[in-house]
Amino acid sequence: MTDDRNEARAARSRELWTAARQLLPGGVSSPVRAFKAVGGTPRFIDRAKGPYVTDVDGIRYVDYVAAWGPAILGHAHPAVVEAIQEQAGLGTAYGTPTEVELALAERIVAAFPSIERVRFVNSGTEATMSALRLARAFTRRDKIVKFAGCYHGHADSLLVEAGSGVLTLGLPGSPGVTAGAAADTWVLPYNDEAAVEELFARHGEEIAAVIVEPIAGNMGVVPASRDFLQALRRLTREAGALLIFDEVITGFRVAYGGAQTLLGIEPDLTCLGKIIGGGLPVGAYGGRAEIMELLAPAGPVYQAGTLSGNPLAMRAGLATLEVLAQPGVYERLERQAARLAEGLEAEAKAQGIPYCVQRVGSMWTGFFHPGPLRNLDDVKASDIDFYARYFHGMLREGVYLPPSAFEAAFVSLAHTDHEIAFTVEAHARALRRARQAAGA
Repeated sequence: MTDDRNEARAARSRELWTAARQLLPGGVSSPVRAFKAVGGTPRFIDRAKGPYVTDVDGIRYVDYVAAWGPAILGHAHPAVVEAIQEQAGLGTAYGTPTEVELALAERIVAAFPSIERVRFVNSGTEATMSALRLARAFTRRDKIVKFAGCYHGHADSLLVEAGSGVLTLGLPGSPGVTAGAAADTWVLPYNDEAAVEELFARHGEEIAAVIVEPIAGNMGVVPASRDFLQALRRLTREAGALLIFDEVITGFRVAYGGAQTLLGIEPDLTCLGKIIGGGLPVGAYGGRAEIMELLAPAGPVYQAGTLSGNPLAMRAGLATLEVLAQPGVYERLERQAARLAEGLEAEAKAQGIPYCVQRVGSMWTGFFHPGPLRNLDDVKASDIDFYARYFHGMLREGVYLPPSAFEAAFVSLAHTDHEIAFTVEAHARALRRARQAAGA
């Protein structure tokens, strides 16, 4: 599965990997980083700039992981670096309200018509967990509906048929999640309107909220159909339940106002993260004032955090959104991502390899599957063994892709025509090498 020449070049990464496994569970602080799905030695990254990351062995890669989404401007963008440096000199956290917190909140409220109030937290998991607590309090109901393959963080009630890292490691859920927590979560197939209709017909009065990635990014990129999302909006409204969009990945990624502005569908609550912190730890959730005002200290629903809204993350996020608000930014991202996808698909077709790129804006996944893929079953039918061989081929060629077939990749504003062309050429060679290895 691994490429011996890759491993030979990764001497310092191998040393660090040996040390890491003595200090960190599994050697990492987040599971997918461990390369378990693709084999071999994880690369320890030393620095990053623009569209590139450089590892501790001095090897530079064109990067499409983008810190798992936040690096939409490219790494170490001058405006973000300047904002962080300036704020660090003033202090990194105060435990008080700040003016920059209000400035970032104003940007978010202006960008998302569905958001009237927003609460900052420190991760996407905190955002989704807190949004669900709020939904239960608002509706005075217990049950949550999610969809197979959608990952909404590692809160107990959401680690049921989750995507992303859970899929990568082949786990059905997680030990440590109580039966009671799991029992309050109903899981349905993604993009299956009939299944949702049936559940609401039988149990609509018990459902507090439906949470969904409007464009799934945690089983690879699998867009929800507009009809499916419209059905969710209609059914939740009729039943008195809330609709929650998890836009931790898609918020400010696929459009300035997220997937909901592309689709013209307004949820009751929205969860955000990644880009709004400019690469620093962050999360947020927001929605209608009547719902959000239940949060303490305005209301009885308690949620707090020592570093929530810390000025370092707020300044980095605000600097990022100021760049993204400039004219032509999303058109440029669309153009480069489309050029990349077209080149990758054309080369695979020329080599007779079943392959499709599923893409919305600058987020994409290349599946070894003829496509299209609409749900978790389709994703599981893709050739993950071929992906592992291909991944190492791309690594050898100097392209860093997600070390899992079940993750989204990202194009940034820093990816120029040069990096796109380089990637397509590398892809052609990696495909040939993977095909030869498969036939060996």
